Amino acid sequence: MEKLKKEGLEWIKAIIIGSICFFIIHTFFFTNYVVDGESMSPTLENGDKLVINKITYRFNDIKRFDIIVFHANEKEDYVKRVIGLPGDEISYKDDQLYINGEPVEEPFIDPMLKKGLTKFTNDFTLESVTGLKVIPDGYIFVMGDNRKHSYDSREFGLVPMDAVIGKVGIRYWPLSAFATSF
Repeated sequence: MEKLKKEGLEWIKAIIIGSICFFIIHTFFFTNYVVDGESMSPTLENGDKLVINKITYRFNDIKRFDIIVFHANEKEDYVKRVIGLPGDEISYKDDQLYINGEPVEEPFIDPMLKKGLTKFTNDFTLESVTGLKVIPDGYIFVMGDNRKHSYDSREFGLVPMDAVIGKVGIRYWPLSAFATSF
């Protein structure tokens, strides 16, 4: 009986330590996210399950074209692609992205453009959608890859960098679409 009691106590300790480790990892290092909607299609699809790396931006800067998850409001988090960084002037003309007046390729939207869609991304300037000529320090401009069906910075404005939860690191579901880099 004493041996059974001792073994039960060891199991309880292991469960408590495991729970504490899980809480720390989930709170400070990684979290999961489920894609809701078609705004990131074809890169990410509705229902895809992702692991978000919460620590990468503590050591590295946010980069153009990173796919991030951020707090959109008190109840919702969004997944979008970073298009503009602080100091950038953004515009679109005839489905071409211009950053600081220079054309920039977006290979991740090629599958949608190959479908023969015309005016995939409506023409706009940063100033026309935000009232600002240049993205200020501490903010980023984000868009979904499915430009026709994305609620993004064109509607809700710039995203404060401190609202960013982390970078999409792994798509683990569905298994057939498993991926580790975006």
